[in-house]
Amino acid sequence: MPADGRPTDRIDTETAHAARIYDYILGGKDHYPADREAGDAMCREWPALPVHMRANRDWMNRAVRWLAAEAGIRQFLDIGSGIPTSPNIHEIAQSAAPDARVVYVDNDPLVLALSEGLLNSTPEGRTSYVEADMRDPAAILDSPQFRETLDPGEPVALTVIAIVHFMLDEHDAVGIVRRLLEPLPSGSYLAMSIGTADFAPEEVGRVAREYAARDMPMRLRTHPEAAEFFAGLDLVAPGVVQVHKWHPDSTDMETETIRDEDIAMYGAVGRKP
Repeated sequence: MPADGRPTDRIDTETAHAARIYDYILGGKDHYPADREAGDAMCREWPALPVHMRANRDWMNRAVRWLAAEAGIRQFLDIGSGIPTSPNIHEIAQSAAPDARVVYVDNDPLVLALSEGLLNSTPEGRTSYVEADMRDPAAILDSPQFRETLDPGEPVALTVIAIVHFMLDEHDAVGIVRRLLEPLPSGSYLAMSIGTADFAPEEVGRVAREYAARDMPMRLRTHPEAAEFFAGLDLVAPGVVQVHKWHPDSTDMETETIRDEDIAMYGAVGRKP
């Protein structure tokens, strides 16, 4: 690795990591034996886990495409961007609006090391990367990358995809999301997917225990708890629903074959008045 502030010794390859487990189960290439062992163990506990993860990824694609093509959003702030997996948010947004701009945020040194895959913007648009923890909203909103990439006077889509289930009650996930959304102007949007055990409590509970055994405790949320993130926003129809039920698209996995009990994620998009 070049001497550019990305030391390889910050990357722990011996311990399973949530983003790398996700990458492994989705068929990516940026993972290590510990991640594969963890992913295999979790799939044994809940064989639908790959279906669930793919449905979440497909939902992200649809939500970003809707925001760019239907809502006219040209600015995105992506919290917890994870390992680059094409299509990334800027690729989806810029396919509809080549001038779209995206700021990616993550605190994982592996994501930083691979961030080149998040920065291949169209000439008309722009992308940048902030290494920060979402639990410190000020570090994100005060960063040069945020200020130089996004126009504070224009609406922004704040995307928080499949991350808050790793935030426990003491982290105040709702408060953190509100602090990130607060300085964004009227007409901005919040797009979130939120882990739940509402539909397969026993199976999803076993997966959560596998994560916790690897020092990744989870806080899965009920429908009312998921809806709390969108308090004060105008929800885009159909509201807070399982991700495969939000604007289903025939180009995604065959949504009619997905069982509700195979999806442990709520998804929603809300507009800031």
